[in-house]
Amino acid sequence: MYNYCCRFILLLVTGFCCCSSSIAQFTVKFEIVNQPIAHKADTLFVAGNFNGWNPGLPSFQFFKSANGNLVSEIKAVSKGLLEYKITRGSWAKVECAASGASINNRVAKINSDTTLAIQIEAWADDMPGRPPVSTRTKNVFVMDTAFFIPQLNRKRRVWVYLPADYAFNKKEYPVLYMHDGQNLFDALTASFGEWGVDEMMDSARPRNQCIIVGIDHGDSKRLTEYNPYSSRFGDGEGDAYVDFLAQTLKPYVDKRFRTKPESANTSIAGSSMGGLISFYAVLKYPDVFGRAGVFSPAFWIAPEVITKVEEASSIKSPFYFVCGELEGEQMTKDMQLVYQQVKKKGSTKSVYRVVANGQHNERFWQKELPAFYEWLSNQTR
Repeated sequence: MYNYCCRFILLLVTGFCCCSSSIAQFTVKFEIVNQPIAHKADTLFVAGNFNGWNPGLPSFQFFKSANGNLVSEIKAVSKGLLEYKITRGSWAKVECAASGASINNRVAKINSDTTLAIQIEAWADDMPGRPPVSTRTKNVFVMDTAFFIPQLNRKRRVWVYLPADYAFNKKEYPVLYMHDGQNLFDALTASFGEWGVDEMMDSARPRNQCIIVGIDHGDSKRLTEYNPYSSRFGDGEGDAYVDFLAQTLKPYVDKRFRTKPESANTSIAGSSMGGLISFYAVLKYPDVFGRAGVFSPAFWIAPEVITKVEEASSIKSPFYFVCGELEGEQMTKDMQLVYQQVKKKGSTKSVYRVVANGQHNERFWQKELPAFYEWLSNQTR
């Protein structure tokens, strides 16, 4: 599925990373050769793993060419897989099949300058709506629909998963904080597929149970909230976001629930931009977050974090790094570099995995979640 909030920004298809100058760069032109008559006068945009899956960025807008077709062009694209979809400015107005069914991401393998001819069958907002169906299990609750983030002066929905036996004992539990809360528990809120966190936890052994807190991403703010450094997408707000997690949300959770509050039993995890900010959270607050699950990290957008690792005197916290082989050579190189650096700094229990045929999507992260959680359980007991 399309995903501007979860499959964010793969370096394998972009040349925007300042540390990838040695990689061949290409130009990709998208050309609309056919589309429904309805909305033909509307402005179209291309969204994909080269722009954070943002459905309405002006720099990825289509314009009429000399032959009358609509075209959009991106430059400095790296060799690899390019995933994309066409929208009319929002995900509510994304292209779909003629039947109204959602379509898989369009995929192109880029190894030279490329023109992609696109035929749009229909638009999702022209199709009759379907009754929503929730998939979250009984152990998932919305802790707050609008939890205030004083550090950013915003509000955000926060989810919590409580172990099945939580109400029947007085035990304290480890806590795992996860980003992109929309995509963790419920297909109703996960436009691109959910991680199935609650189903995995429901089947976990009793001794491996923990509390999981999921924080929704901020839609268009995701690319800045999950980045501690400024980028072409805006001023970085990651420091403030991590301060919120450590200084506001965690104390609230520890006060309200029976947690094991020490860092040895407090972890954090996320994918893509969420992987980046999870890694950074442990660097900034090692006495709060004891370890991190770093799935398909978007290190390319924040090369400063690599410098931060290189300049650190020591890093003892363990990290679980995992990405897919099909996410691109630069993804694996960046992740391997960071892994090697934290190992040199003292993080001897860190793990590095590149999974054959793995892609940058929720299906891959869902599949890899149990292995990470098994590793995490062995670390936190």
